[in-house]
Amino acid sequence: MQMATSISNFEQRPLRAARELWLRPAVDFAHPRDVLRDPGLDRAEKRAVLSSWASDASSVRDQPTQRWMIGTPNPVPLADIQEAMGILDRQSQHDCRDFPSDYNS
Repeated sequence: MQMATSISNFEQRPLRAARELWLRPAVDFAHPRDVLRDPGLDRAEKRAVLSSWASDASSVRDQPTQRWMIGTPNPVPLADIQEAMGILDRQSQHDCRDFPSDYNS
């Protein structure tokens, strides 16, 4: 899967559809682990998607521990997003290529 902002998405889709994807970076991700496991995203792109998801702009009204980014099917706990970002940070520090296969939170 490619990031919504990948140039090939703009080449293969009408402008309106491409613009929609540009504005909705979490399209097709149901959980932060899906971002980590996406082989089409580099580390910086994964961080950008997770950061957007964790932002207050994605907060759920009256549920400050939940985030619901446009393009995702359901809200997820902020703790799950933070955990995924921590895994990404550790992966960066150790310069490993693979994420733990048991990440299922």
